[in-house]
Amino acid sequence: MTTSLDRDAAETRAAQRLLDALHSRAACTPVRDLIGPTDLAAAYRVQERLTAGRTAAGARIVGRKIGLTSKAVQEQMGVDQPDFGVLFDDMAYSDGDQVPTDRLLQPKAEAEVAFVLKADLADGPLDIEQIREAIDYGVAALEVCDSRIAGWDIAFADTVADNASSGVYVLGDDRKTLDEFTPVEVGMRMLINGEEVSTGDGAACLGDPLNAVAWLARAARDFGEPLRAGQVILSGALGPMRPLASGDDVTVEISGLGTVRARFSEGNPNE
Repeated sequence: MTTSLDRDAAETRAAQRLLDALHSRAACTPVRDLIGPTDLAAAYRVQERLTAGRTAAGARIVGRKIGLTSKAVQEQMGVDQPDFGVLFDDMAYSDGDQVPTDRLLQPKAEAEVAFVLKADLADGPLDIEQIREAIDYGVAALEVCDSRIAGWDIAFADTVADNASSGVYVLGDDRKTLDEFTPVEVGMRMLINGEEVSTGDGAACLGDPLNAVAWLARAARDFGEPLRAGQVILSGALGPMRPLASGDDVTVEISGLGTVRARFSEGNPNE
């Protein structure tokens, strides 16, 4: 019989395994041996421990990301819902930046719509109308997913515990309100070194990126940490993600939102 003390110890060990991988830049074994492959509550408790470790070390929470918004990926993972992770200030890059690949382990790029909030999403029905009213603007975004789990050998619990396989993200400069673009109608192209590697549209993200934000708002409130004004929300992939290597130049084009671009290089480009 598993006791609460046994569970707490296992979740602490899982979080420490992931933190050690993050700090050492050496991928670890999956954590599902400690918390099970599908235990959603346990996985989010591990993520909370991971977040507490990051903030204790000085990282600041600036938003959230939504993962597993594709029905095909959900079926592959054996789940019927998305997941979410935390965005920290040291994960953010601007359009045209060089991103050091030595801070990443197994990076994969995906294109999405990012939103910035102008109001809290803590009370009320959290329906689409309220979501629309809370959004300040949207921008084209490049998210680089990463996994601390060796070989991307992940079950649902592994990716949730590992902060929804978050890496870094890059935001475009062209800010548009919801009066100026319609998220579900956007089209997307992603190019790596000038070659088209991924295409998609707004409907690929839970039928509409606004649906994804509404799901996140409700889930975040249920977990006791509602979305807040000023936060960045990465709403989920518009098409398949693709692996990255050092030296790659990535451009994302999203109709109505313009482009966002980043180059990935070894070392710190600011040194």
